[in-house]
Amino acid sequence: MSKFIGIRHEDRYIMERRAPLTPKHIERLIKHHKLDFVIQSSEKRVFKEEEYLKAGAKVAKDLKKCDIILGIKEIPEDFFEPEKTYVFFSHVIKGQPYNMPMLKKMIDLKCNLIDYEKIVDEQGKRLIFFGRYAGLAGMINTIWSFGLRLKHFGKETKLTKIKQAHQYNSLAEAKDEISLIGQRLAENGITEGLKPFVVGFTGYGNVSNGAQEILGLLPVKEISPEKLLTLKNRQNIPENIIYKVIFREEDIYERIDGTEFDLLDFYTNPHEYKSKFEKYVPHLSVLMNCMYWDNRYPRILTKEYLKKLFSKGQPKLTVIGDITCDPDGSIECTHTGTHIEDPIFVYDPITDTYKMGFEGPGILDMAVDILPSELPRDASYSFGDMLINFIKPIANADYEMSFEDIDLPRAIKKGMILHNGEFTPEFKYMESFIENL
Repeated sequence: MSKFIGIRHEDRYIMERRAPLTPKHIERLIKHHKLDFVIQSSEKRVFKEEEYLKAGAKVAKDLKKCDIILGIKEIPEDFFEPEKTYVFFSHVIKGQPYNMPMLKKMIDLKCNLIDYEKIVDEQGKRLIFFGRYAGLAGMINTIWSFGLRLKHFGKETKLTKIKQAHQYNSLAEAKDEISLIGQRLAENGITEGLKPFVVGFTGYGNVSNGAQEILGLLPVKEISPEKLLTLKNRQNIPENIIYKVIFREEDIYERIDGTEFDLLDFYTNPHEYKSKFEKYVPHLSVLMNCMYWDNRYPRILTKEYLKKLFSKGQPKLTVIGDITCDPDGSIECTHTGTHIEDPIFVYDPITDTYKMGFEGPGILDMAVDILPSELPRDASYSFGDMLINFIKPIANADYEMSFEDIDLPRAIKKGMILHNGEFTPEFKYMESFIENL
């Protein structure tokens, strides 16, 4: 007998509208694999219930009859049922304190937990992700934020015509509008007083590539971090060019003892390194933070440095697009993730205070932590394309077998954090996170 697969209603965020599988993915899975799907009712999901019904799925208020439940974001503790399999972004692998009660509940109920973030190939490359769409939406929002900030400073620019990402009906519509503005900037130049207009990117993975894809719709020229340091001294800087700089690990960090940077050693011994990124910051107009970070690594931008920078007056750096969105993390002034409906704040380094919106002294920070949901339809299609081939084996697996004997693709087993309420071998380290719960 087939197991029922449920698609849950997303309730962690008001504007979370994505789905792990679209009606078209459901239709294919039903047609080719005879799987049974139940879609939990949702008034806000970007795909209507009628679309899922037409695809062959059932719609219900709850997922009680489902053995396997797919979602996107974290799940409330009272939703879990004993011995079921849950697949979602759990955000627990760093021991995030706000999600430990949820994890403990799953352990107590002997649940299986498969986390998309840890579904990787043999080289450790993620196979199912929204990263590109975080970058796409994050760059759209950051350009929009930059236009608002310039308007606050009394500078009119064509960038003010760009909207927040969720206000577009599709990625294609957003790209069309930004491309048109890019043509006008190429023809007429950028607002006086901004040159050289420089956008810096930390990281070079899916998130960064998505952000660069949007910036590439404007007139852009890439330069190296080394050339950035001498750019302002050059004669005849073009009026119609935005400069792009990509910072890799060796550009951001250096060994404390002064010896040569080594990438493998950095990831093995991050405590032996410090940030050298501050030397580039005064030359940037916009900083896009797109890199992975956890608390083992040095921060790249501290509050202390920003206070020193702003004590000399308003610097060139105007907006931070913190797509990484680690509260008090690599960008220390990102004290919290923001919501789509209230996405930006201004941090005043002199008074160490925050104000939502785009006005007031300081630096604007865009830190929406569910950026792909600003492009929900496009992001869901892309995500489902990656997930679809794993659904049948997840549905058919016998979870009563030992972890070693479960017939699952190796990538999925790599992403299984809990098996029948117990940590799988790769995640045994997480036992310490819940010892006192």
